[in-house]
Amino acid sequence: SEPMATVRIPPVLRPHTGGQPEIEAAGANVGEVLRALTAAHPETEAQLFGEDGDLNRYVNVYLNDEDVRVLDGLDTKVADGDTVVILPAMAGG
Repeated sequence: SEPMATVRIPPVLRPHTGGQPEIEAAGANVGEVLRALTAAHPETEAQLFGEDGDLNRYVNVYLNDEDVRVLDGLDTKVADGDTVVILPAMAGG
């Protein structure tokens, strides 16, 4: 069976997840975990993904404190019990 990860939801997205700060989602990699989240909570999809299906550039996603962009992006493998953290990127920089 697929690994289960805990997705930490930032306050700005919680209105779309029924107020839940954390959600359990299954997936073999970060992309699958995030897709499981958007399947359960469709309003989050536009916040997380761009039109090309890749990560929205205004969102940073971390796997256990490492930015997935320096790992394998959405293909970064997930292990059971991992934590996926969604952080809105600050504008500018």
